[in-house]
Amino acid sequence: MSLSPEPVAVSVRNVRKTFRGGVTALHDISLDVARGEFFSLLGPSGCGKTTLLRMIGGFEEPSAGDILIEGRSVLGVPPYARPTNMIFQNLALFPHLNVFENVAFALRIKKQSAAVISQRVEQALALVRLEGYASRPVEKLSGGQRQRVALARALVNDPPVLLLDEPLGALDLQLRLQMQQELRQLQRAVGATFIFVTHDQGEAMSMSDRIAVMDHGEIVQVGTPENIYNDPATRFVAAFIGSTNLLEGRISALDANSVKVDCAGMTILAAPQAAVQLGQPVTVALRYERLELRADGQVTGLVTDRSFLGNMVRLAIRLPTGLALYADIPAADATQVGVGADVTFGWAPGSPRLLAG
Repeated sequence: MSLSPEPVAVSVRNVRKTFRGGVTALHDISLDVARGEFFSLLGPSGCGKTTLLRMIGGFEEPSAGDILIEGRSVLGVPPYARPTNMIFQNLALFPHLNVFENVAFALRIKKQSAAVISQRVEQALALVRLEGYASRPVEKLSGGQRQRVALARALVNDPPVLLLDEPLGALDLQLRLQMQQELRQLQRAVGATFIFVTHDQGEAMSMSDRIAVMDHGEIVQVGTPENIYNDPATRFVAAFIGSTNLLEGRISALDANSVKVDCAGMTILAAPQAAVQLGQPVTVALRYERLELRADGQVTGLVTDRSFLGNMVRLAIRLPTGLALYADIPAADATQVGVGADVTFGWAPGSPRLLAG
């Protein structure tokens, strides 16, 4: 079970979901999300993250287990009666209504007075920086403006928990980056709990307080972006988060301070782990950006490809053994390094991470 600091806004307890035909989408999921936390569910398509979000929102019921929101079980409680609101990937705005009426819709369903509706809609539009847009037809808005309308509509009821199902996926890159910043600032301003589904690792890393990485219906690691990036728990997490060389090797020596791994003609020192033993096959994870060009480096190789990435240059390096490694080098350090160059490189102590299996 992955527990958050108290107080807890959402608690998922031993939840399993099996669909007709015997397909199990979620396997015994347990997870706590703290009140006021920006929490992301991250993983590839089909890993179960949207199914989990929909169950929190009441659009799916678990086959087993329990879900508590603000300390109360919500099993059997319909979406409209839960203290949540959800923003879908397609936004689900009403095209025949203007901005004001889209945002006011839920308030009208609850039969709020005209004065309350006007005040709450005005406040919600101000939160998302759409003052003066109330009378605009939704069809005339840009993608980013529609996104803000969906946010305002979700926030107008002041929900303790806001559920977001890949809401930025349809936006172009620059607008998506802008909306990431705005979403984070908005979450801090309103203080609500945000649970955000995405398959985009950069999106999750830049916005989240904590992340749950999911794979094949299971949560494989929960932690802060820094923790998940620097200390991946599994080979899958190391490969999915960031750009990583995954090197197969075998432990040739170990003591209380280090583990020595023989790996395709290289000897790599990594931090010790309690579970490993002499002769055990392991995977060493070495981030692209951890490799450094330097005269006293541990390894020499031939540059076989070079890609300019702005402030970095990505080098493909073939070792004498035939193994290929990738290195992201600051552009200023790689101006004279081209395809066909022999390079010597290394990495700082502590850079290689040991993964069992």
